[in-house]
This record gives sequence, structure tokens and C-alpha cells, in this order.
Amino acid sequence: MDDSNCTTEVIIIGGGLAGLTGAIHLSKMGVGVIVIEKNHYPKHKVCGEYISNEVRPYFAWLNINIEELKPTHITSLQFSSESGRTITTKLPLGGFGISRYTLDHALYLKALSQNCEIIEDQVNEVDFKDDSFEVHLASGKILTSKVVLGGFGKRSNLDVKMKRHFTEQKSPWLAVKSHYKGNFPDDVVGLHNFKGGYCGVSKVENNLLNICYLTNFKSFKKYKNIEEFQEKIICKNPQLKNILENSESIFEKPLTISQICFEKKENVEDHILMMGDTAGLIHPLCGNGMAMAIHSAKLASEETTAFLKGEISRPELEQNYAANWNRNFKQRLWYGRLLGTILEHSKLSEVLTNLMTYAPFLLPAIIRKTHGKEIKTAQNQWH
Repeated sequence: MDDSNCTTEVIIIGGGLAGLTGAIHLSKMGVGVIVIEKNHYPKHKVCGEYISNEVRPYFAWLNINIEELKPTHITSLQFSSESGRTITTKLPLGGFGISRYTLDHALYLKALSQNCEIIEDQVNEVDFKDDSFEVHLASGKILTSKVVLGGFGKRSNLDVKMKRHFTEQKSPWLAVKSHYKGNFPDDVVGLHNFKGGYCGVSKVENNLLNICYLTNFKSFKKYKNIEEFQEKIICKNPQLKNILENSESIFEKPLTISQICFEKKENVEDHILMMGDTAGLIHPLCGNGMAMAIHSAKLASEETTAFLKGEISRPELEQNYAANWNRNFKQRLWYGRLLGTILEHSKLSEVLTNLMTYAPFLLPAIIRKTHGKEIKTAQNQWH
């Protein structure tokens, strides 16, 4: 093996929430980890930036102190239909608001402090042969490992290279995000519908307001630019009109991402354990994607540790992870797709909102279907 090559126990492709959490977990267990991430830290990402409190016990086990990052503490959900009809409810577990810029950077520094190697590069190809992986980087390096975990996001060139089925069709969804200065309660996450999409609004650290919306590209492309779309479509919801007219964006221009796919994905492909959005993307209206990414990293890390200790075989590693992933997330994703389908149709959306107005117990029931319970930690498992 020449100097451009390197061997480790685990390679994680993608240094987002799932990738960095997995690296911190595995390195805590004494596992050698290399993370490959194509971008610099810190970096803003298109994301709702609300995390359910279900992750707090697990973060405590990883010795990650979220409070040091000065998050907002969110206890209520405000939901409005296209017409502005509004319902507010307490969130069963609550959550916190933190920007990906701050959180990913903190996880990156934590991973480095635990001797994880983080390489800024792009993965061109992954080969599995003779019970190990070869990971080919754009720089020409070839890395080898016993396990590869995939945390490369919603859609990447690697998905196309691997011929993952969801890449064969175009997805109509586009997301737009920006941070604002404006008045908004610290303890509320807003979910507001507009024609062809919905918008999440919540505070993050430093008294900043994160506004992130998902829309159908078909309705978006009728307008010259984001400003016109917001004025003509988004602001038809009186709640959103009030928020946007009384807020000032601090980004030079909004961040956008297209081709967002909510179709089913495989959670194990070509012997790679897929985590976070790489394994399945929940509709942002469920507000649970960040917690799911963190939880999926825990599931992958636990099975990987057992495999590297020789306690389970590779087929068992893959079967156990797939079963645990499905047990925790499959139903949530199904409910997310169902809600997405309802809210895409204005009339159905109004009917659902009206129904929830007269039967207020429905909204908390829906929230419970798309959120998990507190993540049980593995504190006693490794003693």
C-alpha cells in the first residue's frame, strides 16, 4: 500500500449530524474512525434547525453539552393553514433550536478531540470485496476499512454512482432557508402552510430567527425570484406575512436545495449502513429529521461496535441495523408522507386544520406519531 492509501476500522462518508455523531460514538468506544466531508466547517445548511428533546440523554452519554451552545428551549407548536387559521399546542417532549452552523461545528471539534480523522474530500466510489471496503476519493487517495457508514445527505453524486433507485426520478421539492432578525417567541416552533408548501419558523441561538420552507418547484418556477414568490404566494398566509414583513434577513441571499426526495430508500445498500437523510427523509413538517439523524447514528454505531468486537457477523450487522432502523423510523416516515400528501392539497389541508380546531387533541396525537421517545442510552452496555 502506498503513502496515498490508509486503513482504518470505520469510514464515515459525510460529516453532517449523523456522520459526526457516529464518529463521536465510535471513537468513544475506542474504534478508529475516518470521516470524509466535502465542505469546510462551520457551514450553514438548509434545515429547520429544531431538535426534539428525545436526543438529550444520548447527547449526555456522548458528553456533548448542548447548553454550552446557548440553544433556545421550545415547548409549543403553532400550526396554521393557508388561510391563516391557527392552532397552538404543547409539544409532548419539547425541543431546542440550534443552527447547523453552530451544532455541526461543535460536533466536528468534539470528534477531533477524540482523535477522529476528518478529511476534506469527495468520495467518488466505494468498492466492497474480500470482506472489506475500498473508498476512492476525488484526490486520488484510496482508503480501506472494515465498515462504511453513509451519512452523505438527502441526495449526492454517490447516490447516483450507486444507482440508488430514488435517483432515477426527478423530485419536485425545493427548500429555501435564511436567518432573520425579528420578533418571535423563543419557546415556539411555527409550522405555516401556503399554496404548494409549508414553512417552519423558530428561534436559534443568538436571538436569530430561522425561516425555512419547502415548496413544489412547479409553483415556484412561475415567479422571477425568491422575493416575488414570497410576496405573491407565501405572504398569502397572514401568519407568514406578518413574520416576514417584520423580519430582516441577515444572509446575503437565501440558501436553496432542490431535488429533495421523500420516497422510500434502502437503509443498507452495497453493505453500507445508511444513516440520517441518506436512509430516509422525513417531511420537514414533522420537525423530527435532526433527531432521527442523531438516533440513526447511535443504532449504526452500536451494531458496528458489536461487529468489530466479533460478537456478530456482517450479515447480522446489516440485518440488525435494518431491523432497528425500521422499528424506530419506518412508521414515522409513513405518517410524514401521509401528512405531506394531505397538506399538498389546499382543500384537504383546510379540512384537517378545521378538524383540529374542533378536536384539539388531534394535533398532539399527530405529533406523537412522527416523534420518538427519549433515546435510551447505552451506558451499561459497554461496561
